[in-house]
Amino acid sequence: MEMILSKLAIMLVPALLAIMLHEVSHGYVAERFGDPTARLLGRLTLNPFKHLDPIGTIAVFIFGFGWARPVPVNSGNFRRPRRDMIWVALAGPTTNLLLAILSALLLRGFGWLEGSGIGASSVFVQIATPAKMMAAFSLYINALLTVFNLIPLPPLDGGRVVMGIVPERQAALMSRLEPFGFVLIVLLVFFTDIWALVLSPIINTVVALLAGREFDQVIQAMQFLFGR
Repeated sequence: MEMILSKLAIMLVPALLAIMLHEVSHGYVAERFGDPTARLLGRLTLNPFKHLDPIGTIAVFIFGFGWARPVPVNSGNFRRPRRDMIWVALAGPTTNLLLAILSALLLRGFGWLEGSGIGASSVFVQIATPAKMMAAFSLYINALLTVFNLIPLPPLDGGRVVMGIVPERQAALMSRLEPFGFVLIVLLVFFTDIWALVLSPIINTVVALLAGREFDQVIQAMQFLFGR
């Protein structure tokens, strides 16, 4: 039980920030383009209870990725709905990418301190070990959410970007997939090799590029948290 609680403590803050800031960024950018829906519904907040989806939250701690309740966006309030929706959709993955970069910088900073005299003290080791694991997990989950959400299928952000780029007729056809999109995505991820052959290599490449020499720290953190 103590081991489970320690793992949850390491994962909780990075996971909440990754998921919440992703959704809040959608609402914030939507409001910049004229849609106040998210603000009026109280979704432009960092209160986790306003955003969390129970199943999506549990999935984070089991599979290493998850989702929140989507922030509502009314594209009818945009001056140029198709173009503006592209920027709203890109806001989420962009936020996760920025969080991944910040996490990588923190991880590299810990690595630099370990190589200096500071890293030799026992106090530093006690504080730095869980903090490094949090930074490593934050880097991984934000890289994952960046890549995963750019899959070009609605209702994911990548699908919304494609719908804003292709001709309106093709966009209308794609919109018909949206009610079934999540089921299709689950089938692709869990019942095909797309995760192992496509998504996982891309995610690992992003993490490796950002982590640099600290990539081994990310691997060790994921092995500790998920046994992989």
